[in-house]
Amino acid sequence: MPALTIAALYKSRWQVELFFKWIKQHLRIKKFLGTSENAVKTQIWCAVCTYVLIAIVKKELQLDASLYALLQILSVSVFEKTQLACALQTCTPIPETPVGANQLNLFNF
Repeated sequence: MPALTIAALYKSRWQVELFFKWIKQHLRIKKFLGTSENAVKTQIWCAVCTYVLIAIVKKELQLDASLYALLQILSVSVFEKTQLACALQTCTPIPETPVGANQLNLFNF
């Protein structure tokens, strides 16, 4: 094979390596859930869509935190009933109502 062809193949291979490095660093895919081509593509596209949505939220709310930090915050507070802006910014939470006097205490001896 000519040297130019080999150089072009190596350059293409390097682009693939850089793509997989970016996936490992940014998309937080620990393992693929399926083995078919469609399953892998679907999982990668879902991860890319999540990454892009978080980038859009970061830009819209003008946040200084990194995308990694925002993903960490959202992964911890995924089941909390908190507004997105308050979860990602420093908002003062609404204080909870105090426990009433008719509440029984299990450990009051």
